[in-house]
Amino acid sequence: MKNFLFLFAVIPLFALSQTQNFQGMVVYESKTSTAEMKMRIEGNKDMTPEMQKMFEERLKKMSEKTFTLYFDKNASVYEEEVTLDSPTAGGGGGMRMMGSFSGAGGKMYKNIKDKTFTMGKEMMGKEFLIKDTLTNYKWKMTSETKKIGNYTCFKATAERPASKSDFRNLRMGKPEDTKDKKDEKSSSTNILGNMDLPKTIAITAWYTPEIPINQGPEGYWGLPGLILEVTAGKTVVLSSKVAMNIKDKIEIKPSTAGEVVTQAKYDDIVVKKMEEMREMFQNSRGTPSGGGGFRMGR
Repeated sequence: MKNFLFLFAVIPLFALSQTQNFQGMVVYESKTSTAEMKMRIEGNKDMTPEMQKMFEERLKKMSEKTFTLYFDKNASVYEEEVTLDSPTAGGGGGMRMMGSFSGAGGKMYKNIKDKTFTMGKEMMGKEFLIKDTLTNYKWKMTSETKKIGNYTCFKATAERPASKSDFRNLRMGKPEDTKDKKDEKSSSTNILGNMDLPKTIAITAWYTPEIPINQGPEGYWGLPGLILEVTAGKTVVLSSKVAMNIKDKIEIKPSTAGEVVTQAKYDDIVVKKMEEMREMFQNSRGTPSGGGGFRMGR
């Protein structure tokens, strides 16, 4: 009887999703743990209390973001809700760099039918257009359930290689690990420190078959229902609003501006710029201002 009632509830939504003009919308709140970076800031004796406060405020804004997903039966657009006080808009080189390299930024278009995605990225004044195939997640389905809002969600898990251009899962070394014996002051102002990325990221997703759409936040997809929550490494993305068959529809299409690159090519560019930034921090006697040394040619 329960299975029959569940099927009865899903059929109208499935029929709705097959209509020509169907479109839905989800608002997601994304939060990334920044405990390691915060500890490094608080432990930096060369920073004044005012500087520490400024960095911590910018770190908080960088790690807590709101996104909107618009979807139809075949494709979706996922985009950050940008505010005027975004940490990528200006300010110190280190925080601006981290904001520019955040893996969640940019407008992402996913075409489930073609299994491709297009993402617009801006990095240090230059626009890129990443075009590539969607990650083929090997989801492990479970019978575990929980409620997210009014929807019953099922748990699924997977693993994926860590992206070289997504620094949300950076692991910070201790400040003393990066000291340059020739210039201790130079290294002590380097809040970036000794960093590395894990090889793989563990993913936990919660999806609802009550909305039989093969979509989700960021690059996540491939489950028999809309993904309403994802935990990937240090980041949790949770839906706060779901609307079906919305009246104010948008045109779901990919971005077109920027230098076209594959994901692997973009990752290589980011790694190179990251190494340049670290070298500049290590060789300088203070935090570089303006970020002019990292401007990229068009």
